[in-house]
Amino acid sequence: MPKVVFLSADGTETGVDARTGDSVMVAATQNGITGVVAECGGNMSCATCHVWVREDFVPLVGPPEDELEEDLLDLAVTERRPGSRLSCQITVTEELDGLALEIPPDQP
Repeated sequence: MPKVVFLSADGTETGVDARTGDSVMVAATQNGITGVVAECGGNMSCATCHVWVREDFVPLVGPPEDELEEDLLDLAVTERRPGSRLSCQITVTEELDGLALEIPPDQP
């Protein structure tokens, strides 16, 4: 089972087991990760699951594939970075084992 590591704004690092095929957002919400609010439940109609993918994982995760995700990231409460993604749009795979993500500090 792949592990996903979330780094909160206060520096707390939490690793969770994630099921292959689930979104990173699902892994976060099922494990009580603070800061991944996911108000729309993964329907890509908000940006409350915005995360910053750590630099070494950006090539594996890839850029947003949908123009709607791009637009939502532009409207997110927190700054957009090169590794910004909506966690609902990142599918957990075996290749992403150890995926490290930062949770923006100002996320609702």
